[in-house]
Amino acid sequence: MKLSFHGADRSVTGSCHLIECAGRHILIDCGLYQGGREAEESNAKPFGFDPAKIDCVLLTHAHLDHCGRLPLLVKRGFRGEIVTTSATRELARLVMVDAAHIQEEEARKQALRSGNHRRHSAPDTPLYSILDAFNALDLFGRTANYNQAIEVAPGIRATFMDAGHILGSASIFLELEEGEKSRSVFFSGDLGNTGRPLLRNPVTPPRADVIVMETTYGDRLHKPFNPSVEEFHQAVADTFKRGGNVVIPTFALERAQEILYFLREGIEQGKLSRTTQVFLDSPMAISATEIFEHHPECYEDKTAELFREGRDPFHLPGLHFTRESAESMAINQIGGGAIIMAGSGMCTGGRIKHHLKHNLARHDSSIIFVGYAATGTLARQLIDGEKTVRIFGEEIHVHAKIHTINGFSAHADQAELLAWHRNMTGVARTFLVHGEELAMSNFSALLKDTKVEMPKLDQVFEL
Repeated sequence: MKLSFHGADRSVTGSCHLIECAGRHILIDCGLYQGGREAEESNAKPFGFDPAKIDCVLLTHAHLDHCGRLPLLVKRGFRGEIVTTSATRELARLVMVDAAHIQEEEARKQALRSGNHRRHSAPDTPLYSILDAFNALDLFGRTANYNQAIEVAPGIRATFMDAGHILGSASIFLELEEGEKSRSVFFSGDLGNTGRPLLRNPVTPPRADVIVMETTYGDRLHKPFNPSVEEFHQAVADTFKRGGNVVIPTFALERAQEILYFLREGIEQGKLSRTTQVFLDSPMAISATEIFEHHPECYEDKTAELFREGRDPFHLPGLHFTRESAESMAINQIGGGAIIMAGSGMCTGGRIKHHLKHNLARHDSSIIFVGYAATGTLARQLIDGEKTVRIFGEEIHVHAKIHTINGFSAHADQAELLAWHRNMTGVARTFLVHGEELAMSNFSALLKDTKVEMPKLDQVFEL
């Protein structure tokens, strides 16, 4: 039995882990690296294993950094089965097709910039195409239900357990047998922040020999949740008093729906005006919101009760869905009093960059960050206090008020990660992944009674 690591190793994105057992090769996630040019180069490199030899992919959830290289895996030879939950299957379709569209668009733009349209130049090709994304979707097979074991292959059983991170997200408990040898390995996936109104808290199994766990916030604590909601409502209200717009870089999955939920509550509680105009300017977030409405079985009791009463927790007065580019462009004619939610959450592309270009230089506007921003992204530059940033080749002076409200994080913080780990029994080895190296090191020092590993890219371990 072997466990090897091929992404999110001493870094936060690109999750990809490989189990070899009883002659089978089982991949846990296959995500894109996200960030700057270095991330793009990492995505194009070989996987560190032969895609054609992979028998099955177990997908924890639909975020791009966990599913975004599946089309590339197929392009390079994978023909096995992809197993995940029903909600993740629907969301992953959105994410992968959107990512493929972006890859194709970037390849076309690069070809024009570099002159590769000329006769004797090699054409720029996307990392993968929309066809590759649909080919990957064809390989989605059995649907995993929470807490019901699936025989992935002889000697390999997988149980998906609610991770409380985004809709359909799972931790995966693997029971492995090879000859006389048996091991249990628990992959945390991304663990959710506890006590949230939308999703249930993460589940922990009774015991496991080995844990592979995320450490995104392994070195810090989140702001308390309820005060974060109050801070959010206050930031919106203050911006409107100044006469400006609120721009919220939004992750299409979970964060967009959560913000809609709290805007609705703010209006119902009289903290925000009923005439507030809210623009969800993200075709993917709009489609994701519709998918969220199809899966009330995934929600915490309070939110599930709203669905049972026939109330949509994501609907509010003044909400506009803007799918078309012309509609998106028209938003920037609004002088003030608008809440503009657009992707991407890390400001690496998409419509958010246009809205930032039009609002960053305004003293009366606000940019509210409610999610993680990786090193090297435009979002991180703004959070870190840069006074000028480059957008579409233009230097933009930053005068808007920048708010960072990390109490909305969909990730467990250090205290929650530690409590989750301590609830496990029998853990002989713990592998830390999906975190920046400093966060991992700080978290590692807190773990007792377990051997801690911080694997490097393509490192292989015997189980």
